[in-house]
Amino acid sequence: MLSAVRLISEAADLAARRHNGMARKGRGSEPYINHLAEVASLLATATGGADAELVAAGWLHDTIEDTDTTHEELAQKFSQRVASLVVECTDDMSLPKAERRRRQVLDAPRKSAAAKLIKIADKISNISARIHSDPTTEERDDLADYVGWAEQVVAVCRGGNPWLDQAFDDAVQRARASL
Repeated sequence: MLSAVRLISEAADLAARRHNGMARKGRGSEPYINHLAEVASLLATATGGADAELVAAGWLHDTIEDTDTTHEELAQKFSQRVASLVVECTDDMSLPKAERRRRQVLDAPRKSAAAKLIKIADKISNISARIHSDPTTEERDDLADYVGWAEQVVAVCRGGNPWLDQAFDDAVQRARASL
């Protein structure tokens, strides 16, 4: 098994290479890797850096969903736990957006404790990316819609880490203040 530092570094490297050229929704055309870095950083802070596999999974949480990366590849390169956490956080992109969202709400209670933390960190990052200082009507509507849905997902993911729960509440409060 890789050391904690190598595990996280190699996860960041793979995430950067696989998401190369991808742009993030919100915040203009910010590189997608910034989202992955933010999720990993939130998880590292929430756990005091005590769970390298969780932080690595934070870096990689969208690789199966957005790239040709496989569970087997992640299990071989990192660990079975990292690969399983990424799979738990992966949406079926063949489904329409509304159905993917519905399934996230329904599936969230059955996620592992660690996958729930990734989900919360992901929602914090996505809410923060949608906050604009002078939003258009479309941006305002998108933020309100996303926050409402994210609250449904996070409602059943809470309780595993008080710091992360509070960070989510703070992001929602910032979002609502910007509406």
